[in-house]
Amino acid sequence: MILCDIGNTNVHLLKEGEFAIESLKRFSASAFSGEVYYICVNNSLHATLKRRENFIDLESFIKFDTPYKGIGIDRICACKSVYEGVVVDAGSAITVDVMSGGKHQGGFILPGLKAYEKAYKDISMRLDIGINREVLLNALPKNTKDAVSFAVLKSLILTIQNVSDGKNIYFTGGDGEYLSGFFKNGIFDKMIVLKTLINTVEELKKGKFKC
Repeated sequence: MILCDIGNTNVHLLKEGEFAIESLKRFSASAFSGEVYYICVNNSLHATLKRRENFIDLESFIKFDTPYKGIGIDRICACKSVYEGVVVDAGSAITVDVMSGGKHQGGFILPGLKAYEKAYKDISMRLDIGINREVLLNALPKNTKDAVSFAVLKSLILTIQNVSDGKNIYFTGGDGEYLSGFFKNGIFDKMIVLKTLINTVEELKKGKFKC
């Protein structure tokens, strides 16, 4: 069985129990001959996959009760794996969602780390300096690179910390493991989206849904 969580930058794969991450630019649907169960937030690729008989889109089978309008299927899948806590998917954008008693309370979207770097570059070429991931956050910076890094990381950490209210914070995505290290209640789970896909496929195979 092959499962795919297709984002805007990377594809998370589970093939015969083996987890892998592949760049979206290198992803080729024609490389898969067997059944592939997937979700996809990339509209252009989604249209291509719809024409492939061996690719089975799971989105319509995944039910999620939420007052939030327009939530993406990737966020839905991540949230369905958490009964109580905060879900942070740190990829191209950083999405933050709150789950309480198995119910989605809402969430918000922040720029991803690379987006922050681009935003500073767009302000001034002098700010095209990237983020120092080792910057100290317990003292005011003394140089521009650290000043940018401090502002980005401190604002992210405090915002997520504020909404967590002491709950566990489940991180996933490309920068998830890095960001989880700033929180004593942070948990990195690279499989958080794929867990929902696994459960959905199992329900399909049991005949709960009609494919």
